[in-house]
Amino acid sequence: MADGSRARAVVTGAAGGIGSAVARRLRADGWDVAGLDRVVTPFRQLPAVTPFRQLPAVTPFRQLPEPTGQAGVEPVDLLDELAVAAAFAALGPVTALVTCAGLTAGAPAHETTLEDWHTVLDANLTSAFLAVKHALPGMIAAGRGVIVTIGSIHSGSFGPGLPAYAAAKAGLAAFTRQVAVDYGRHGIRAVTIAPGWIRTPATEERLDGDTDRERQRDAHPLRRLGEPADVAAAVAFAVSDGAAMLTGTEIVLDGGATAVQAAALLRAGPRARLGLKPLEEPQ
Repeated sequence: MADGSRARAVVTGAAGGIGSAVARRLRADGWDVAGLDRVVTPFRQLPAVTPFRQLPAVTPFRQLPEPTGQAGVEPVDLLDELAVAAAFAALGPVTALVTCAGLTAGAPAHETTLEDWHTVLDANLTSAFLAVKHALPGMIAAGRGVIVTIGSIHSGSFGPGLPAYAAAKAGLAAFTRQVAVDYGRHGIRAVTIAPGWIRTPATEERLDGDTDRERQRDAHPLRRLGEPADVAAAVAFAVSDGAAMLTGTEIVLDGGATAVQAAALLRAGPRARLGLKPLEEPQ
């Protein structure tokens, strides 16, 4: 356990592309970070428009290795409430909680089984709820705390074939706002960070070569894809004293993608004004 000289932050999904970047950034900023993630069968990126294989709804989460040598927590399954409660009791006071654990997968609604639906909602929403629930008592007792949930632009700007994911992320954003309303009087802030396309090993697997990567980049006015470090920087600000009045809202990190009318990317004039090369004529 930490010696209490530094504020404790907990990051779930800390072995993933975004979660590991968040954990590294917070450590660099001086936080005592406990990272939690799965022991086995990590969430895999699955096809977004085809039915996906049922994944275990309850699998263990593991502690991210602590390069600083600080003691951490025992492995904990973030979908087992008793295990979550025990983990937060062992951690002691938590000043910041960042929920990065999640799963991007799906199929059209008529092809989504009930088991698939619950798997995605559990991964993205239930795991965050349980972590928040058991971080709150310590924050209330301390009279301060920050909760950051990693959402998605899919909560309000939808791509095809992701009904469960969109519902989970929309629910996560609403849940976070509710936490901000309910616990602000205790000095607790709650913020959702909603990334667009972030380059991680999982998202890179979804791109079909350089052409697909270029088209994805062209959908962003900033003409680049997001990096995990971009999300980590936003988290670092959200948990800092500089964000003392930031609560009950979303920070959108999408390079301007949701500000662009999708149809404009298919027309020659708007593409030219955006500095994009013409689309190839169909054969």
